[in-house]
Amino acid sequence: MSKEQRGKFDPARSLAILWRTREPTSRSAGPGLSVDRIVRAAVEIADVEGIDALTMRRVSEALGVGTMSVYTYVPGKAELLDVMVDVLYGGMARPAEIPGGWRARLEQIARENLKLYQAHPWLLRAETSRPVLGPNLLAKYDYELAAVAGIGLDDVEMDSVLTLVLGHVRSAARVALDMVNLERETGMTDNQWWQSHAPWLEKFMKSGSYPTAARVGTAAGEAHGAAYGPEYAFEFGLQRVLDGIAVIVAERSAGPARADVGRAGEGPADAG
Repeated sequence: MSKEQRGKFDPARSLAILWRTREPTSRSAGPGLSVDRIVRAAVEIADVEGIDALTMRRVSEALGVGTMSVYTYVPGKAELLDVMVDVLYGGMARPAEIPGGWRARLEQIARENLKLYQAHPWLLRAETSRPVLGPNLLAKYDYELAAVAGIGLDDVEMDSVLTLVLGHVRSAARVALDMVNLERETGMTDNQWWQSHAPWLEKFMKSGSYPTAARVGTAAGEAHGAAYGPEYAFEFGLQRVLDGIAVIVAERSAGPARADVGRAGEGPADAG
């Protein structure tokens, strides 16, 4: 969505649709048209064709109705995207019981959010730092905060921990998507790209000017079967993020003298 579109955005209209405080009707649209049906069609278009292909006209074509009928239910693309995002949040798994304490709960949240981005890559562009304040977003936020409730963190720390974990997920998902997009745009896989550069790279590395880069790059390439392993990067980063959170939890539960307990695993506070 362009800056111009966001500049004309009316939060009141978006919130009215998100919370379904009013459900307009259009006689010309025929029976069965609703905000939910429009959103389902829009999500399908964005999933298959990408977010740039998503227009109010394209949605109306998919539904077999006039464009003005769609506008009767959804004022514009900005509001439509908000509802699409919120609807997808509502479909995320939220198991009530997850064995393993706060660390296992945060792992489940991270993996569920990654799964959402993998299924709907356009979300990485639709989400902004100004969240969609719909019912499903608030339910998602409340559920995810509960993962770290009662383990010794204050409210600001709880929010910051969640922001840290979800930030890692978004970063990992974005890098993986970039790799997919590059392959599609260039017609060359990541392995093929590196193989085409291998003779030059080997020539430079053999000069002995970059011994550490040569050793580490070779080891990483052999480990991943490629120059970069997105799955490994996600898992490695997630565990390091959780290790850092464990230090804070240990400090809050056992005092500064035993802060190192969190590095080995979960401290006594994990009972929450």
